[in-house]
Amino acid sequence: MANELSYREAGVDTDAGDALVEAIKPFAKRTLRPEVMGGIGGFGALCEIPKKYKSPVLVSSTDGVGTKLKLAFKLNRHGTVGIDLVAMSVNDILTTGAEPLFFLDYYVCEKLDKRVAESVIKGIAAGCQQAGCALIGGETAEHPDAFPKDEYDLAGFAVGVVERERIIDAHLVRPGDAILGLASSGPHSNGYSLIRRIIGGEPLSSDIADSLMEPTRIYVKPVLKMLAAVPVHGLAHITGGGLVGNVPRILPPGTRALIKKDSWLRPDIFTWLQQTGSVAEEEMWRVFNCGIGMVVVLPREKAQMARMLLEREGELVYDIGAIEEAAGEPEAVIV
Repeated sequence: MANELSYREAGVDTDAGDALVEAIKPFAKRTLRPEVMGGIGGFGALCEIPKKYKSPVLVSSTDGVGTKLKLAFKLNRHGTVGIDLVAMSVNDILTTGAEPLFFLDYYVCEKLDKRVAESVIKGIAAGCQQAGCALIGGETAEHPDAFPKDEYDLAGFAVGVVERERIIDAHLVRPGDAILGLASSGPHSNGYSLIRRIIGGEPLSSDIADSLMEPTRIYVKPVLKMLAAVPVHGLAHITGGGLVGNVPRILPPGTRALIKKDSWLRPDIFTWLQQTGSVAEEEMWRVFNCGIGMVVVLPREKAQMARMLLEREGELVYDIGAIEEAAGEPEAVIV
């Protein structure tokens, strides 16, 4: 019949999608764990709970990369945002003491560019390898006329497992505990709406571009090794809201975190952002991690051992403060 309309003419190329699935299978295969049953391509992904757990509790988290993607489009850098995507979820579930088991992603675009999509998903696989979790599935979708040309969005979620008796939550934290800060790799994936306002339409130097596109640090393997050897009372992933917004989430009533800002050197990228954008100091603490990507709260007498174990695994660790008794709602005070 003449003038027949096809799905491709409507803007969706299923052949390109199939080709992408085949292209990413080798990268996904490298992330597989013994518990994974089957591979990429089925309707659902199967994963057993590791047999070492006696009373397992599943922990899940979901997130995206946010407007850092706009900077990726501007710079045409797509190889690391997949790491950001994984990091935001696996670092979150780590705060309960959980070991990430698997990750699934959702990649949606106006028109599929196999080269770009493959670069993004290779980054997702790299992030999964860093976290020790399996990339067991995902979804790639074309939404014609729903996105600006050459743009895409990302979402993902991770599922982990923790022994019930080893769950970390706020009731463990007590006055006198030490606060250790694990260095961030930069702004991670937070504050990019403000960052984009600061840089405007101006071209960026290669150093600034590199710093802003540096992927979120994944803390899973070093922290899990530390948890196996040292009692930890609290873990906080420092995302949107900074130290002042995230540390109180792991504190019980009657306590506050006193954090000494001079106990670590703020990375140059944050100084550049503050000076270039004329951003108030209080706003910097409310928006950015300011150089600390993960906080560990633990007994003071165990702090030195924890620091040694983390540094042995390549982390840069600072003793940044202590938990104090206080009236009112939990808070983090920067001094």
